[in-house]
Amino acid sequence: MRSGDADIIFSGGSIVTVTDERSAAPEAVAVKDGRVVFVGNLSQAQAEWRGPDTRLYDLLPDQALLPGFIDAHGHVVGTGLQATIANLLAAPDGNVTNIASLQLCEFAESAVGKRSDWIVGFGYDDSMLTEGKHPTRQDLDVVSTEKPVLAIHQSFHLGAVNSLGLERLQYTAMTPDPEGGVIRRRLERGTESGPVYGEPNGVLEETAFNPAADLAVAGMDPVDSGQFLPVGLLSAASFGFTTVQEGAASLEVLGLLRQVADAHPAGLPTDVAVYVKADQAMKSPDKVRASREYTKGLRAAGVKLVLDGSPQGRTAWLTEPYLTPPNGQDEDYRGYATLPDKDVLAQVRAGFANNWHIIAHVNGDAAIDQLLQCVRAATKEAGQDRRTTAIHCQTAREDQIEAFRELGIIPSFFSMHTYYWGDWYRKTVLGPERAVNISPARWAVDRGMAYTSHHDAPVALPNSIAILSSQVTRVTRTSGSVLGPDQCVSVLDAVKSITINAARQYFEEDTKGSIEVGKLADFVILSHNPLTIPERKIKDITVVETIKEGRTVYPPSPARPEPAPVLHKAMSAAFANHC
Repeated sequence: MRSGDADIIFSGGSIVTVTDERSAAPEAVAVKDGRVVFVGNLSQAQAEWRGPDTRLYDLLPDQALLPGFIDAHGHVVGTGLQATIANLLAAPDGNVTNIASLQLCEFAESAVGKRSDWIVGFGYDDSMLTEGKHPTRQDLDVVSTEKPVLAIHQSFHLGAVNSLGLERLQYTAMTPDPEGGVIRRRLERGTESGPVYGEPNGVLEETAFNPAADLAVAGMDPVDSGQFLPVGLLSAASFGFTTVQEGAASLEVLGLLRQVADAHPAGLPTDVAVYVKADQAMKSPDKVRASREYTKGLRAAGVKLVLDGSPQGRTAWLTEPYLTPPNGQDEDYRGYATLPDKDVLAQVRAGFANNWHIIAHVNGDAAIDQLLQCVRAATKEAGQDRRTTAIHCQTAREDQIEAFRELGIIPSFFSMHTYYWGDWYRKTVLGPERAVNISPARWAVDRGMAYTSHHDAPVALPNSIAILSSQVTRVTRTSGSVLGPDQCVSVLDAVKSITINAARQYFEEDTKGSIEVGKLADFVILSHNPLTIPERKIKDITVVETIKEGRTVYPPSPARPEPAPVLHKAMSAAFANHC
């Protein structure tokens, strides 16, 4: 029923509704008060909804209007961190090719760097460095001996520090490896019983790395750390995301984000779903206040569990050995668990008891087995479809995908791994037989499952187009080959993974994820329709405009102020250990 003149009518180009209806594509979409009020024929839209103040938006012939993209897993404030510190990424996202180029750290002389206690950069990838290894303390001593230096691996599960950084961390030859982490060591000498390792070489894994990230990011000036959120939101919007995630916040950060949202008259420009670290949520459940409703663009959605590490960094927990183990590990090395079974089960039970949506970081198939075991036990006790989400699932076996289906677990694949690390998996990490089935979305499609896909920024840029392209083509970065063509999915399946399927993951399918009457007017306008251009050209699509509830959020408008920054070191410190 018509309730007044529309604020805007979109027409022209292509309109991709992402609905299950098989009718012809609509010619027009009308929006009023932030919601879709009409989808259909252009002449009818103009006759029934055009008023004197209605804006007519005529898409160019090649352009396409799609539902706004939904970030199934990422770290929006970490995205802002990535954009603020030194860029150590390889092509196409940066220009670090070897340790020498990593050492040319302009960040140290920048305004941000001069204000920072540490020299810190993000994104080096040992698989893309010509030396094929991590930088050591000696390599980073070249950058500085007067300030501690931290180079963060692209996985955000490892990093390397200089000698002064090790001093700040108080890591010595006598420091034991922490549970769930490794301090890599220099090989001092060999004996009849085997090699002897001594002083730390600067490379830190998992829980040994986390304190370095905490110190380095906390050492940034509040003027800079206070900008992480607005910078992250703008970056996500530039790739068409209208709903984003902060996927592993401390309770302190959740409180700070609530302050930011409350302080902004119009709320946050895009919706932000926050997942609290499960161990912290269990200690203070009253502070979580999870809700399905957004308040000024923010809601606590649930909790995040972390069960293992990074396959590209070879810390993920596998059931079969790595093809090539890291230095210092034997041939049977399979990575390692982050938590014992009893702790994982306790966190799942707490999530179910408090009605917190659970997302769980599981890269290795052994970690997936652990999650399945715990979810199965908790489901028998509590019942219900919880939409528990398994994040990354890089090495999921086909029997595990079937178990996801049986238990109602949603797999959220980090599909861009096929592009960034496909060749690395094949040659070094897993070998050709296992590598072809990383991010196995086709197994989910064949079972009629509503899987999602994500970018995990800042591990990768929040690039929606790369998410689509990587699922459809599975082309690798270095060789340009197709990794596991049997796991390729259709373009429509890929689009659904960041629209309607992601909305379902969030329990928001009634308001988001497709262009239908009554749903929020969350849209993205693309330069080309991904459903109609050649698949190999999907990667070249650009985002023209991002619209949240009828308002343009990208390109940014000078009339709309950015979210109020929280100028507090706790904001940056608490986001250091986030992936």
